[in-house]
Amino acid sequence: MQLKRFFVIAWLLLTGIAGLSAQKFGIKSNLISDAVTTPNLGIEFRMAPKWTMDISGQLNAWNIHERRWRHWMVQPEARLWLCSAFQGSFFGLHAIGGQFNIGNIDNNINFLGSDFSKLKDHRYQGWGAGAGIAYGYAFVLGTHWNLELELGVGWIYTRYDIYPCAVCGTVLAKDRHHNYFGPTKLALNIEYLF
Repeated sequence: MQLKRFFVIAWLLLTGIAGLSAQKFGIKSNLISDAVTTPNLGIEFRMAPKWTMDISGQLNAWNIHERRWRHWMVQPEARLWLCSAFQGSFFGLHAIGGQFNIGNIDNNINFLGSDFSKLKDHRYQGWGAGAGIAYGYAFVLGTHWNLELELGVGWIYTRYDIYPCAVCGTVLAKDRHHNYFGPTKLALNIEYLF
């Protein structure tokens, strides 16, 4: 039932977007996510002269050298542009949702109450959802190209299970939760406008 609902929503978005004219629809990729081997894609379309809707997602579905860093995430965002859509400064309000399966990542990061160093000895598998606010700026590179910078902060609630290693299936702890407050979006997008 959920898959059917997904295809109906995707079809409605795509058929609605197909009727848009130049400078009213864009496709983008976050170069920061690309640099850390996380494929991503975003679409953005104009809803009013100063309002756009950005829907970005990413999927990382593989293991790298016995490290597990699998996740998918969707991040819709309503944007208010200070001049006109697709150029200059904007403020955004975004939601976040996704699932993760992460472990055997060696680091010493303890950031704003979240201890990521625990990823070295355990695997965490679960889901997260949250919301945030953002500020960004779009540099017009040409008629159809933009370079976009964006930083967002907010809250993410996660619920997860803990496993002793990156590949084993024995559960150490079930149904734990964590509230994260801090950066929720960091983007350096290259965008093509139609």
